[in-house]
Amino acid sequence: MQKTINSTEFRKMIMFGARLLENNRSKVDALNVFPVPDGDTGTNMSLTMQSAVKELSACQSNSFMEICDCVSKGALKGARGNSGVILSQILRGICSVLRECGKEFDTRTFSKAMEAGTKVAYGAVSVPKEGTILTVVRMMSEHSGKAASRKKNFEDFFADVIAKGDKALAMTPELLPVLKKAGVVDSGGVGLMTIFRGFLAALTGEDVGMEIQTQAAEDKPENDFGDNSDIINLDLGEIQFAYCTEFFIINLKKSTTLADIDRLRERLMNLGDSVICIGDLEMVKVHVHTNTPGVALTYALELGELDRPKIENMLEQNRQLRAKREAEKKEMGMLAICAGQGLADIFKDLFVDRIIEGGQTMNPSASDIATAAQKINAEHIFVFPNNKNIILAAEQAKALAENRTIHVIPTKNVPQGFAAALEFNPEASAEENKTNMIHAMDNVKAGQVTYAVRNTSMNGFSIKQGDIIGLDDKKILAKSSSTEETVMKLLAHMKEDSHQVITLYYGEDVKEDEAAALCEKIAEKYPDCDVDYHSGGQPVYYYIISLE
Repeated sequence: MQKTINSTEFRKMIMFGARLLENNRSKVDALNVFPVPDGDTGTNMSLTMQSAVKELSACQSNSFMEICDCVSKGALKGARGNSGVILSQILRGICSVLRECGKEFDTRTFSKAMEAGTKVAYGAVSVPKEGTILTVVRMMSEHSGKAASRKKNFEDFFADVIAKGDKALAMTPELLPVLKKAGVVDSGGVGLMTIFRGFLAALTGEDVGMEIQTQAAEDKPENDFGDNSDIINLDLGEIQFAYCTEFFIINLKKSTTLADIDRLRERLMNLGDSVICIGDLEMVKVHVHTNTPGVALTYALELGELDRPKIENMLEQNRQLRAKREAEKKEMGMLAICAGQGLADIFKDLFVDRIIEGGQTMNPSASDIATAAQKINAEHIFVFPNNKNIILAAEQAKALAENRTIHVIPTKNVPQGFAAALEFNPEASAEENKTNMIHAMDNVKAGQVTYAVRNTSMNGFSIKQGDIIGLDDKKILAKSSSTEETVMKLLAHMKEDSHQVITLYYGEDVKEDEAAALCEKIAEKYPDCDVDYHSGGQPVYYYIISLE
């Protein structure tokens, strides 16, 4: 366990954070709806980090002071967009504390650095907006002090702080209506969490070539924010200021004062929004969204020379995103509901476009299903509820989805959902696919093995709390004190001569070697069947059994 970090390790943290963000910048881009839906947050934050890394790579020193100055300077020089500039200020604040370290720092010091990063970032924004990257960094820094007092090693410290950041990220749609309308979390916040996951990976040796897992919406059934459908649903008329305008002011006039920089900031606020004007008498970084970029440049020229001006038409960026999505639109897509990462992965392997987390203990609403369907870029959406208690909500979602035709395939369990998805034929019509899917699900029988939560009498069984019970979609068919015995009894009731394939999907409370041993036992008893097992990862059910 690592209790301190030296300058070499800090350098590695910055590089890993930058690399993980770069590997996932398109995913962050896809979430971008605030302050405007121009789809570039991930790109801007990544370029900001890359500039910091470039400056850092040129630094041969191992002193914290020089390393931190390079990170801070590089991030500011490369800062792009609203999110990139705010990120540069977070790094500047963190580095202002760490540069004073001797040979290493501990978790308490990094907590103080995070607090400084938050303070500097909030100070850089003329009108701080909650529900953004600012909220995420603030809540992380507020929690970091408590984490540092409990967690002396950095692996546990960062894990704790990241968990708090994920919770903060999940709150952003409640704080910013535009995010809630689009059904996404804040893109800048996701970018920041990605960087922090990179920091942790630098210490644990984890591969930063991986894709990020958005764990920020644990209270939402639909937590996969991975496309730009949100952009399509927003009106171009909601973009009040069309031009993202950025530049540096260098070689400031000798007569320029800090008060002049403050006055420039005030003048820019009258021209537009998303104003950031930071720096000193050596260099000033300006970012503003405005309809009169020329005026902003003219104001700046009163203080000094312009360097690296950049003006982007956000209306056109949005049009291009819309056009790209329309060009990629397909006729049919699929949506499945299940609980368990293993089951979700199987659905993805069957080309199901989107997965909603839900099932026995967490049923998604009609609105959740409609929102998820909206995010699939297709005209016809086949929905697999995979639970009899979700079928009605899926049917009600038909009336809520806009510009989508929802076809509910009334699957009552996951094996039926797999069978239905396997029947999908992109060359067939929507009606043909629907008919074939319904027919396919009728050829599958499914059973579940779980535990009794209370004493009861049902279907001729006297059941005690804790008994292992086996069910089909209608009733209890088996019970015992052993999971293995219950599976065998359930199969004895369910298996028919026509069944040729038996598949076990084992849950989160079952070890793989246990499933493998049980699979062998079933194969011995039913030598005429192909028997296989897969990790389902589902809660509640020890096994889901498919017979075909």
